[in-house]
Amino acid sequence: MKEAIIESIPHGTVTSPHGFSAGAAFAGVKEGVRRDFDIGILYSEVACKVAATFTKNTIKSAPVLLDQQKLRKGIAQAVVANSGNANASTGEQGIADAMEMSTLAAGMIGIDAENVLVSSTGVIGKHLPMVKIRKAIGKIALSTEGGHDFARAIMTTDRVSKEEAVAVEYGETRFTIGGVAKGSGMIHPNMATMLCYLTTDAAVAPEFLNTTLRRVVDNTFNMISVDGDTSPSDTVVLMANGKAKNTAITAGSPLAPVFRKALEKVCITLARIIAQDGEGATKLIEITVTGARNRSDARKAARTVISSALLKAAVHGADPNWGRVLAAVGRSGAKAIESKTDVTIGDVMVLKGGTPQDYDESSVVKVFQRLEVPIGVDLNLGTASATAWGCDLSEEYVTINSEYMT
Repeated sequence: MKEAIIESIPHGTVTSPHGFSAGAAFAGVKEGVRRDFDIGILYSEVACKVAATFTKNTIKSAPVLLDQQKLRKGIAQAVVANSGNANASTGEQGIADAMEMSTLAAGMIGIDAENVLVSSTGVIGKHLPMVKIRKAIGKIALSTEGGHDFARAIMTTDRVSKEEAVAVEYGETRFTIGGVAKGSGMIHPNMATMLCYLTTDAAVAPEFLNTTLRRVVDNTFNMISVDGDTSPSDTVVLMANGKAKNTAITAGSPLAPVFRKALEKVCITLARIIAQDGEGATKLIEITVTGARNRSDARKAARTVISSALLKAAVHGADPNWGRVLAAVGRSGAKAIESKTDVTIGDVMVLKGGTPQDYDESSVVKVFQRLEVPIGVDLNLGTASATAWGCDLSEEYVTINSEYMT
């Protein structure tokens, strides 16, 4: 039986797979904000099989509407993305501007505009400054190291860029998966509020590419929450260019579970960084629910606990109020029986079978003071489990979001 080797690539990024390049420039999209980059292009040497997931918000940005239309054929070769302006709630002009962005990028690269996807993130309800964007796109230089610049170009209130890549070996087959993401505020389960671009040089059958991306997104990006808000712009795109020259991976292929595991590794890393980089956050919170009667219940419980503003505040202040965990489980809609439920904070058992345990409260305070805070809930009703990631709620979150446009 072959064993797969899946290893993180030091300083890996979205251009780590063969055949991908990227670049970025500064356009000045958001008035008065000076950053190194705010517009970028990701490009494959050859057309890619593409899968994508988008926001569940019924209000969708112009780029999302355009991309959904373009991806009906399941093919793309490039993405052009900007930060500082979401091009959302901008009417027909917004659609026209998104189309022009794809046309400009296509002309610069020398490919068909129908194969260029578009993303925008930032302030809602303002038209893009197309004069600035026209000038900036022509300044973008693509390179195999440009993934790092592209990652910075899509940041808004993010404090750090979010990048990851893994190298995969399975028998004689070698391929790579890379990715970048942005997200810091307006983050909540159901396609989070984020942009994420994933690339691979593996050859992957379209149906398997789609089903695998949806499954992985559900287990990773749909299990993070910062503040309970979702935006009109959320997008995850996975591009497979086949440059590794393997036999196309299908659902029945021996490589199928290997590809899925490698993609999930990349997405878990990006999801954790997004949660840890939440606006004003000082701590990463990880909620693991076990013993649920089914996967749906496990997910409901984990997502509700990680979204609790009361728990987030308690963690921020290192207040050992673990009852907020139990209260969130009880309102989650998951089947829970108090007399069967266990709660642990770090390695401290605070509730066993619905009975509070004899423990030192200072030990819970110490867990809440860590940079990473693990919390466990065992429902003891079945075998299903789920993990969710989030962050604490600080005064800085209010400051950031009271000054977002100023």
